[in-house]
Amino acid sequence: MIKNIIFDLGDVIINIDVPRAARSFAELSNQTPEDVHLLIHQNEVFKKFETGHLTPLAFRSLIREVFKTPEWTDDVIDASWNSLLLDIPPDRIKKIQELSQKGYRLFLLSNTSSIHIDEVNAILFRTFEIEHLGHLFEKLFLSYEMGVMKPSPDIYKNVLESAGIDADETLFLDDNLDNIRAAAKCGIHTIHVQKPLSIVDYLRDY
Repeated sequence: MIKNIIFDLGDVIINIDVPRAARSFAELSNQTPEDVHLLIHQNEVFKKFETGHLTPLAFRSLIREVFKTPEWTDDVIDASWNSLLLDIPPDRIKKIQELSQKGYRLFLLSNTSSIHIDEVNAILFRTFEIEHLGHLFEKLFLSYEMGVMKPSPDIYKNVLESAGIDADETLFLDDNLDNIRAAAKCGIHTIHVQKPLSIVDYLRDY
């Protein structure tokens, strides 16, 4: 019997377009998206940021260093980084609220950064007048605060222990297959979210 539901964020709650950030940085730096991706990967910029090894200040400084663009302002960097964040469909928020009303314990588990979370909260408020993701979930488990990313088994064990929930009573929804497989190995029930279906379709019977 499922009592707890853990949601991923990107492409599960909010629609995202990950390559869009690379394209944005490419346009700013007059490089190809492929070159940008290589630079970012070689310097592990996003991995360091999303595991809390870089503060927002250090992240922006590293971006300027990697792209050799000391003139880029914080706002320019944040806008490019946040460009991958799109919209939050209203039916997904409605479904989350319905699940909460039915008594399910709801949690969020995301590989993300503080800059992205600030922007998601801004989108949430502009669209639904909900001030913070924390108003939708009992607890937020965010990689940059936890110091570990999915699909590491440690992140799932941390969530189960911190929330005080049992794996066999817990359902996890994510769009990334590696993350799903890792959660399943920890005994958690899983749903691999794949477009064009959404959490509304997958959770219709909950």
